[in-house]
Amino acid sequence: MIVYPPDDQGGRRVRCDGGILGRALGPADFLEFLRRAGLAPDDVRLDAPLIEWRGGWPAVWSAGPGEE
Repeated sequence: MIVYPPDDQGGRRVRCDGGILGRALGPADFLEFLRRAGLAPDDVRLDAPLIEWRGGWPAVWSAGPGEE
């Protein structure tokens, strides 16, 4: 699963197995994408190797000044 850097509106594109799951606007959206991908959100650590965070860890949901 790949979580891309925040876009101009603060959303992060989420992909799994080559397909786009959607755009997460916050942690709740991301947890919903985990569920849709067949994973139990309560059982998945956000620092697990199966999640590749690009452009910041889970706490980063919007780009600050000078960040992309």
